[in-house]
Amino acid sequence: PSRPLRRSSPPPSAPLARVDRVAVPESARPASMADGDEPPQRVEIEAGGDTSAATFTLHNEDHTIGNSLRYVLNKDPQVSFVGYSVPHPSEPKMNLRIQTVGPSATTVLHGALGTLYEITAHTKETFERALEDFKAKQER
Repeated sequence: PSRPLRRSSPPPSAPLARVDRVAVPESARPASMADGDEPPQRVEIEAGGDTSAATFTLHNEDHTIGNSLRYVLNKDPQVSFVGYSVPHPSEPKMNLRIQTVGPSATTVLHGALGTLYEITAHTKETFERALEDFKAKQER
C-alpha cells in the first residue's frame, strides 16, 4: 500500500521573496576548481511581480529530477500548474515552471525539495535494509 506524501516545511534560510541566482555550496564544489574561482550557479529564478508564479532553471539537471519534482509538486493542493522541460539534450539544464494559488513559488519548491529528499532517504534506507537481509541469507 502506498503511503501519502508527508509535507515538510522549508528549511530555515534567508527570506525567499526574490532570488536571482543560487550558488553551489562550498561542499559541492568540483575538485578541479581552483581556490578563488567563483562556483557555478545551479539555479536561476525568473519571477515577475507576482511571487506565486516563477520559472526556475536548474543547471546540470535533467529529466530525473524534473519528473520527480513535477510528481511531488502535482500532489500539492497549493500548486495550480507545474511543468518542466529540458530545452535540448546537449544543454545541461532543466526549466521548471510553478504557479501556485497563494504561497510563493519559491516556498512551494523548497517544500517539494524537502519532500523529495525524505522520499529518497526512505528509499535508500529500505534498499540498504533489504540488501543486508539478502547478504545475511546468502551467508547461511
